[in-house]
Parts: sequence; C-alpha cells; structure tokens
Amino acid sequence: MFITMSTLAYEIVDVFTDRPFAGNPLAVVFGADGLATEQMQALALEFNLSETVFVLPPSQAGATYRARIFTPVDELPFAGHPSVGAAVTASRRGLFGTGPVMQECGAGVLPIEVTATGATLTGGMPTLGPELDPDPLLEMAGLTADDHVGPAPRVAGCGLEFPYLPVRPDAVARARVNAAAAQRYGVEHVSVFSWDADSQTAHARVFVPGLGVPEDPATGSAALGLGVWLVASGLLPGEGRSSYAVRQGVEINRPSSLGCTVTAAGGTAVGATVSGQVMPVARGEILVPPFVG
Repeated sequence: MFITMSTLAYEIVDVFTDRPFAGNPLAVVFGADGLATEQMQALALEFNLSETVFVLPPSQAGATYRARIFTPVDELPFAGHPSVGAAVTASRRGLFGTGPVMQECGAGVLPIEVTATGATLTGGMPTLGPELDPDPLLEMAGLTADDHVGPAPRVAGCGLEFPYLPVRPDAVARARVNAAAAQRYGVEHVSVFSWDADSQTAHARVFVPGLGVPEDPATGSAALGLGVWLVASGLLPGEGRSSYAVRQGVEINRPSSLGCTVTAAGGTAVGATVSGQVMPVARGEILVPPFVG
C-alpha cells in the first residue's frame, strides 16, 4: 500500500553575500497557502536555519505578496535577510519581475527594490528607546566594562528592535554569548559592534539566544536599527541621508556584507534601508508536516 504525501517547493539561498556558502542561509518555501501556523513552525524547525520564510498570496491591498517568517522556535513580525531573500527568490521564480515590490509582513507593507542579483529593503518606522545600563549587555556578550566604548547602549529598530552595545574593535571577536545571563535579564538578542568613523563601517555580531539562534551571520533588521542608533548617538549626521556599511559573520565563517542608508531630520532618524545580494545554493521539495489540531 502506497501513501501519497504532498510536498512543497523550497530553495535555500545565502543572503548578504556575493558568493555561495557565505552570508546568512535562508529557506524560502512556496505554495504553503493552506498550511496552519504549527505546520510552518514544524518546517522551520526541520530546516533549522536562523529563519525560514513562506511566500504567500497577499491579504492587504497594495501588497505584491505576503511573507511569514519563522525562526526554529517562533514567528517574527519582520526580519531583514528573509525579506531580501524572499523578494529576490520569488522574482527569480517568475512570481513578479525586478523593480519595486511591496512585501506584506507582520510589521506592515514594506517596499523592496528587487534587482537581478539582490534587493534593497526599506525598514519600518524607526523606534528608539532610552539609554541602557551597559553591564547586563556586557555580561550577556561575555565582555567586561573596559570593553564598552562610545555612547551608551540603547534599543532601536525599524520593525524589529535590538539593544546596541558599542565596544572596542578588539572586543568584537572576543564576544561569547552567555545564554544564562540573557535569560536572567530577559534579553532575547543583542547587537555587539565596533564603529569605524573613517569608513563609516560597523563590525557587528548579533546574538539571539532567546529565539534559538546563538549567533546570526547577517541581520538586516539589526543593520537598519543601527542607523537609528548612530544618528541618535551623534555618529551619523542628524540631517539628510547617510550611507554606512555593516560587516558581520566573519567569526562564524559566514562573512556577510550589508549596505545601508539612514535618513534623518532634526537629529532623529526617519527612515533606513538595507541592501544585499542573494546567492542560490539549493532547491528541492519537502514533505508537508502532518497537522496536529
């Protein structure tokens, strides 16, 4: 007796890199319109990458498509590398052409400019929190008080918020996530970075122990929020549009490159973008998980 089971098409792509087996790997799943949330979560756990994205028909007017984004343990309202990867992969599969598209996600309907090799994502409305005590974040990153340099840490974001901890250049490579400290302080994730003012480049590491991702190789949402933090901290101009770059993933052998802009008015960030390339590395079919209701 043969039991036929349905399957879904998927692709694995590397995001924020110009070569395969670098950047941040992403599973992009198509045709999952009829799946329950629990089934999508089961697929994300099976892929076990930092994120899996499901490309679905839009439910809001003006959206080109809808993206649902999952870590191995939870659904996210928004994330950068799944947004860039989903847009480029869906375009390459013929769902829509290159040029401007509108992605519907939990953070709203966001514009993405798609090219043949990558995409530029415009983040959501910038948010900024008060200055934070650096000590809990330093402990979470396995660093000491001497490692913190520059302005105070604070939370910022453009759809997904992160605490930003500026440190000495040599401290970035020494950082080691302390999951117990993160749990004790109730901090799900942190961006640890050094800032080079001459090149306007951040060397960043993003630890996400609260969502089952010890370290993320490339984090578009954190790169967007960093621009908000840089403007608020006086490290980028408070008026007009500035460019900056983020280098991430080197320490875990997934070197990644994120190109960013932030637009400011009156000393406050009002918008940010992140750009990156997308490399296809695998494609196939995966079984639909059984629904357990």
